[in-house]
Amino acid sequence: MKTVKNKLNPPKILVLGFATIILIGTFLLTLPIATENGEGLSFLNALFTATSATCVTGLVVVDTGDTFSTFGELVILFLIQIGGLGFMTFATLLFLLLGKKISLKERLLLKEAFNNITMAGLVRLVRRILLFTALIELIGALILSIRFSFDMPVGKAIYFGFFHSISNFNNAGFDLMGGFNGLTEYVDDPFIVLTICALITIGGLGFIVINELYEYRETKRLSVHSKIVLSTTLILTIGSTILIFLFEYGNSKTLGPLSEWGKVLGSLYQAVTPRTAGSNTLPIGDLTQSTLFLIILLMFIGAGSGSTAGGIKITTFALLVATMWSQIRGKEDVVLFRRRIVNETILKALTVTMCGMMIVIFVTFVLSILEQGHSFMMYLFEATSAFGTVGLSMGLTPELSPGGRLVIILTMFAGRLGPLTIAFAIAKRRKSEAFRHPKGNIMIG
Repeated sequence: MKTVKNKLNPPKILVLGFATIILIGTFLLTLPIATENGEGLSFLNALFTATSATCVTGLVVVDTGDTFSTFGELVILFLIQIGGLGFMTFATLLFLLLGKKISLKERLLLKEAFNNITMAGLVRLVRRILLFTALIELIGALILSIRFSFDMPVGKAIYFGFFHSISNFNNAGFDLMGGFNGLTEYVDDPFIVLTICALITIGGLGFIVINELYEYRETKRLSVHSKIVLSTTLILTIGSTILIFLFEYGNSKTLGPLSEWGKVLGSLYQAVTPRTAGSNTLPIGDLTQSTLFLIILLMFIGAGSGSTAGGIKITTFALLVATMWSQIRGKEDVVLFRRRIVNETILKALTVTMCGMMIVIFVTFVLSILEQGHSFMMYLFEATSAFGTVGLSMGLTPELSPGGRLVIILTMFAGRLGPLTIAFAIAKRRKSEAFRHPKGNIMIG
């Protein structure tokens, strides 16, 4: 018993937990009741959809609105909610409901899962996360339901409102509009665009940041982590909106036909959704090459640590930029918001980034071999979207071969768990070395 217990370390619990949820979802989506035609999905397509939902990605091989019955859509929504909040959040909730105490090992796992500094107040944090999630999703659902009620029956509007609110707050990107069209018919609708952009952004900040903002009225302070997340999110959102507006302004297939206000809304939505929601109001395949490359960069960066989003995380990106700037200026220390960042954190950021780059490069290379006849941009875009758990697609995903689908399934799983698992491994207490090797110098640059 002791050996088995020791083997179930935090990374393994996380991986096994998500894998189990995916397999349960796969089984449910293969049932005849899960699809409109009463035949159920094939195992591979069900596995792809369940992985995409649990890893809150949004890449699909069949259109969600056209293919699935209400039962199938609810299964997807359940997987999105579990995947977005995290396996350990629901495990903790289950322990609390059963009246069980949260052990030290489970608190350590929660500490790393939420990227928290200490273990103090973790159970209270989980309760708040569940409360914040329910409240934010409810508000979003009400606004979307009212807007959808002008276009469809009230009952359907309420259902659509709740589905899209939960999907976008958890940065999943699944939609029920049909025809692989996403939300393109609402490209210049302020109620839809601004509400969903708010849901995506709040979900991407991270629960630690949301909790600190909630407590700000009492504490009157924010941690350096929250300051980095908030400031970088603002810079990336405004900067990307301006660039997309300029890149797509004259594109007759995207922003060209819209009014000036419509162009702004279309640019804003497409700047927010790569971090990492995956729903779209502009046809991705018709965007200019410069916009597509910008979106690839945004998808790779992702959103806040401990959030519903993927990518290497904006704190990692901000830290790398700060490190580069410190080196250029000849400074020994990396300082953000008057706080010196320790070398261990910088090495962790470099490790996560390099692992992410290697995964994207490898998957792009494999896709170029398995799925010939497409442009390099499509392979890179799809690989980055899967790794960043974004869900945006230039149209390659529905055409993938069985081998290509398996590659994307593994990439989505690695994108959701890989960098986090790496962080767990690095965070373990290092054993003191019996001796240290002499220093060696190498030339850089």
